[in-house]
Amino acid sequence: MQTAFHLAYHVTNLDEARAFYGALLGCEEGRSTGTWVDFDFFGHQISLHLGEPFPVTNTGKVGEHWVPMPHLGLVMDMVDWRSLAGRLVDANIDFVIPPSLRFAGEPGEQATMFFRDPSGNPIEIKGFAQLDKVYAK
Repeated sequence: MQTAFHLAYHVTNLDEARAFYGALLGCEEGRSTGTWVDFDFFGHQISLHLGEPFPVTNTGKVGEHWVPMPHLGLVMDMVDWRSLAGRLVDANIDFVIPPSLRFAGEPGEQATMFFRDPSGNPIEIKGFAQLDKVYAK
């Protein structure tokens, strides 16, 4: 059974969050108050609350890269990943790791990109040509 996850974390500005998650990423806004806003994050619920974002360090070693930890991640099919990557490149997003392919030719071959929201929260978006290979060894 596939279920949606719910993740709540802090942002420093709800208007910036709305512009980033809503207008740029294309996430539909849900309920909100003066201190938080929900978004449909590609089929999952995120709740962004005003506050101090969690501390982040580049301590996750994946391949040749040190990636921001912790981070929010998403797995997409390759067609949707390419579309989103193009939109982010066109918007001149400052990537932590620009759109690229890793583990080429291996069972876990994937496209990836890392970037941060306006509050500094890191996000990784992965793309797979075959979603049934996400857990391939």
